[in-house]
Amino acid sequence: MALWQGNSNRKITGGRIRPARGKRRSEIGGERQFTNLGEQKTLPHRIRGGHVKSRVLAASICNLYFPDEKKTVKAKILTVKENPSNPNYVQRNIITKSAVIGTDLGDALVTSRPGQDGIVNARLISKKK
Repeated sequence: MALWQGNSNRKITGGRIRPARGKRRSEIGGERQFTNLGEQKTLPHRIRGGHVKSRVLAASICNLYFPDEKKTVKAKILTVKENPSNPNYVQRNIITKSAVIGTDLGDALVTSRPGQDGIVNARLISKKK
């Protein structure tokens, strides 16, 4: 189901606004595409203007950045530990921006938007002991 990104038909006070026109094609947002934990799978997605974004449908590796050493390595994603956007995403292993993921090198914070960037980038927040 597509998302409509137009204005509401209600005022802040709760009163009704009678719209002068209906919905427009340009006001439709893209469908949500969740990035799950699994074998790497991407999908090209056409956006407005004919441009193409790459969606990550499933990810098993991430580009892990070490802030103290200023280097980036590929790390295997083991699980999703925390997700502030929706607690249910942890149970479903859905990766979004600002999710805390467990990697083979330690816990990391996702800094990219996998549904739009086509890649999972993360920053190390705690090393594995």
